[in-house]
Amino acid sequence: MLDKMKELIRQKSICVLSTVSENRPHCSLMVYATDPECREFYMVTSRETQKFRNLIENPHVSLLIDSREKLGGTDAGRAHALTVSGRVEEIRDDKKRKDTTRLLLERHPHLGEFFQKDDTALLCVKAESFLLLKGLSEAHYEKF
Repeated sequence: MLDKMKELIRQKSICVLSTVSENRPHCSLMVYATDPECREFYMVTSRETQKFRNLIENPHVSLLIDSREKLGGTDAGRAHALTVSGRVEEIRDDKKRKDTTRLLLERHPHLGEFFQKDDTALLCVKAESFLLLKGLSEAHYEKF
């Protein structure tokens, strides 16, 4: 089932990033790229956002990647939803920053201008577990 989880991750390029601060959840729509094993998720954000402030306070995050756009409203019960739980850290190493920037720009060329800003932060979510829900009741869990 891990292969199916990775397949969904590789097919998609947008996720919902959930952060929390003082027990207040915050969700953000994000684009991402991953390492070959789908264990690290790379994203970019401004340091001036609520999500970044939340990440500084609490590095535990959740990502949601799903297949709902393939289905019409009447077929929503057949959607697949993958929850990735992990910890986030800012990428500070120069080589890792360069490699991550390249990966993100290959997948999301529209981010080019964003990378020119001084307050841009590169993030890495290190996956700790995957939970795949298929339809309304079939669940599969992988812990790393």
